[in-house]
Amino acid sequence: MSGRTRLALCAFTATMMAAGALLPLVETSRWIAQAAFLLAVQSGVGVLARRLSSARVLTVCLQALVTLLTVTAAFAREHALFGVVPGPQAVQWFADLLTAGADDVGRYASPAPATDGIRLMLVGGVLLVGLAVDVLAVTFRSAAPAGLPLLALYSVAAGLADGGAGWLWFLLAAGGYLLLLLAEGRDRLSRWGRVFGGVSRSSGGLAAGLDGAPGRAPVRTGRRIGAVALGVALVVPAVLPAMDGGLLGDRGSTGRGGGGGTISAVNPLVSLQNNLNQPENRQVLTYRTTSSDPQDLYLRILALDQFNGSEWRSSTRRLRDVPDRLPQPDGLGPDVTVTEVRTNIAADDSYGQTYLPLPYPASEVGVDGRWRFEPEGRTLVGDGGQTTRGARYQVSSLAVEPTAEQLAAATAPRPDLTREYTQVPRSLPDVVRKTAKDVTAGAGNDYERAVALQDWFAYDGGFRYDTTVTSGTGSAAIERFLRDREGFCVHFSFTMAAMARTLGIPARVAVGFTPGTPQADGSVSVGLRDAHAWPELYFEGVGWTRFEPTPSRGSAPSYTLPETPSPGVDDPAQPSAGDTAVPSAAPSASESCPAQMRRQGECGETAAPGAVAPTDPGTPAGTVALWVLGALVVLALPLLPLFWRTRVRARRLGSSGGRTPAEAAARVLAAWREVTDTAWDHGVQPDESQTPRKAAARIVRLGRLDAAAAASVHRLAGAVEQVLYAPEPRPATGLSEDVAVVRAGLRASAGRSDRLRATVAPRSSVRVIWGLSERRAKLTGRWSARLGAGRWAAVTSRLRRRTPRRA
Repeated sequence: MSGRTRLALCAFTATMMAAGALLPLVETSRWIAQAAFLLAVQSGVGVLARRLSSARVLTVCLQALVTLLTVTAAFAREHALFGVVPGPQAVQWFADLLTAGADDVGRYASPAPATDGIRLMLVGGVLLVGLAVDVLAVTFRSAAPAGLPLLALYSVAAGLADGGAGWLWFLLAAGGYLLLLLAEGRDRLSRWGRVFGGVSRSSGGLAAGLDGAPGRAPVRTGRRIGAVALGVALVVPAVLPAMDGGLLGDRGSTGRGGGGGTISAVNPLVSLQNNLNQPENRQVLTYRTTSSDPQDLYLRILALDQFNGSEWRSSTRRLRDVPDRLPQPDGLGPDVTVTEVRTNIAADDSYGQTYLPLPYPASEVGVDGRWRFEPEGRTLVGDGGQTTRGARYQVSSLAVEPTAEQLAAATAPRPDLTREYTQVPRSLPDVVRKTAKDVTAGAGNDYERAVALQDWFAYDGGFRYDTTVTSGTGSAAIERFLRDREGFCVHFSFTMAAMARTLGIPARVAVGFTPGTPQADGSVSVGLRDAHAWPELYFEGVGWTRFEPTPSRGSAPSYTLPETPSPGVDDPAQPSAGDTAVPSAAPSASESCPAQMRRQGECGETAAPGAVAPTDPGTPAGTVALWVLGALVVLALPLLPLFWRTRVRARRLGSSGGRTPAEAAARVLAAWREVTDTAWDHGVQPDESQTPRKAAARIVRLGRLDAAAAASVHRLAGAVEQVLYAPEPRPATGLSEDVAVVRAGLRASAGRSDRLRATVAPRSSVRVIWGLSERRAKLTGRWSARLGAGRWAAVTSRLRRRTPRRA
């Protein structure tokens, strides 16, 4: 196996080891097998192209072309020409997939489902990083910079994973990078017995030339750069703020689960469960309302209306500007009693997510900022980064109060609505349909079936409410929930919605907050532990109707309770309007315990003993200082060579002269070293094999120096010859001025990019790594001598002499 082939194999291995850090982000690991296959094809094309041609650009272009074709065949075969050539339809398909993937990444909590969009982003990202690593490490034979794309791959995983990417994945990524560095060092040594390493590092050597140790400088350089890159990989994820936020997002909270107190996904399982298990019910919303029964005022965020067997999620629908008056709720008839309720809501400054919590169905919303309206789910979505953080808004909503008779007499829904909202996946276990039929046996209509399902979950089925049960919304999780009969609101709502669909009842799941806790000052406080999910079933003439199957959570609607008369108003056809935009009536808690809680023995004191004002302690000063310090460290790392070079130049040229001949000679050699390093920074590599005079002529020729700069170089070379060869060297003057003239001449003849490279990333800064290497060698030598390692070194030396070298 040739050196480049071996290096390409190591680049492939390093990329896949770093890609392992992405595995905890999704529920399935099958995508990584696809990424490995496509990356192997990409690497194989690179190996073949480098054997056929030495043109580097051609190799990179071929790899990029084959990668595009293979990705097209994997993700857009139906939309491509001949199944592999991306045409306009395939490009549009990729754009749609990437848009959907970006939306999924922003909304799903890890581990997220491997949707087509997320899978394209994962596989495509691995292929792009793999191409960058292969190009840098194999095509251009520079393995050390290849750590940057590998670092990017790991940092993305560490930033998105709940609680970080973990030490195992870091060690795998680091091991792959070090393997790549070692392979490149071995390849260099096998190709060049003596590798250029810059100037001599001996204290008495001339400041230009070849390194006497074959191949040690590049290997050590790569190792040091690798150590720096691994250090950055540890520091960056630690100092960057966590990327939370989403559906019920609350960045300020802390709690178990890493992100604590957030629901950052349309599939809100993991974060909602974290909310319900918070040790403190930290406030996120407060409101005042004119509702006569605030315990029925659920704050709804959005509805999940698609069930594909592995998850419930919301459909992607078109948004439009928020109208002054929201349209009439779908399916609501004129015979149903409605009361218009006015509510003033204030979101905490630490509560930031893109969906606006609203009572359902809202009829009018007054809110500042950039918000868009989604008509089907009647939700308001932030546009252009708009969130609820610190929002103050007023909502008019309809308290829909149907009677049991109206729900029982509901006619069949529209065919298109039935078709969309009764779909269930083929993977749904038969036990779900069978159980739904058994529970609703004897019911005469859809309303009675819905109430039977609610009562079975809440009272009669023997279910236990437990927030520590493993989350899950797919078919397998529903089957497990029906078997074990323990879970929290997500399990109850999703299972009831799935069972209702099997009975032909249109159903979806709403996510939001229960009404909260009334306060002494008349307001209502909503905390993290009020996060909730509940099913909504559709009845023609009433519309989407809330049910409450979760025991000990929220309140069962009055129209589902037996022998409960429906409250009326003077004019049921017209909603009652409030007098002002700001409600003045304080919410009042029910004087009697709700029937659902009476049945469960949950009645008790619900009012808080005193007013609880919204509190926002803000980000701790120590955290802010840590972020700032981390950002400064990350920004300063690329400038370290510049800082070091400036300091070394000042030290070399700082002294005005020497009192002794030895000090004067050291100053001449320091000035000459500064000239050769400056030429090196501008692309003129030192050559130890030449005399100072020939080295000066070489700098003049390759650096394209003018007459003044050339004269300064030759004067400095003459001073060096005096120091090295003259019996009594003549004192040299004007060394600093000559160095400044040479530096100005090199900068004048160099291009803009070369000047920038010489300033920001000077090549001579490799001396720092050489210095550290020498110190380590000396320290190792001293310890070896103390520990009696001389005999062991002799043994290993004899073994090396007996072992034949590989060509």
